[in-house]
Amino acid sequence: MRAVIQRVKHASVTVNEEKVADIGQGMMILLGIEDNDNQEDIEWLCKKITSLRIFDDEDGVMNLPIGTIGGEMLIISQFTLYASTRKGNRPSYIRAAKPEISKPLYEDFCKVIETMTGKKPATGIFGADMKCELLNDGPVTIIIDTKLKE
Repeated sequence: MRAVIQRVKHASVTVNEEKVADIGQGMMILLGIEDNDNQEDIEWLCKKITSLRIFDDEDGVMNLPIGTIGGEMLIISQFTLYASTRKGNRPSYIRAAKPEISKPLYEDFCKVIETMTGKKPATGIFGADMKCELLNDGPVTIIIDTKLKE
């Protein structure tokens, strides 16, 4: 499982010219899932994300997790995080899990985030052509891969 976490002032996602999700200060999380991802990956990644100290404290130092600041989350499924560009110029997505595997894992990820934070995350629409808009704060962008834990 791979996540790109962006600290945002605000973020939204639009599908078919209709805004389906909108958040204020918090995180926009792009989530990629591969075939061998499982519940253990979800639990580890959710704990890591909710514990990330990437929000400023009173001294302007990145020292606070999202729960402390009351931040929101927008979680977007993004299979292109598993793009391979080793050969040629057209990316291959062979490592990305098929929808029958990735959709339930994506939904479970969102549920675990809700349980850990006590707040329901905003989401895009799985499999849709989405337009994401955000104001990256910092900019702060962090990439986490559950297969690179050590």
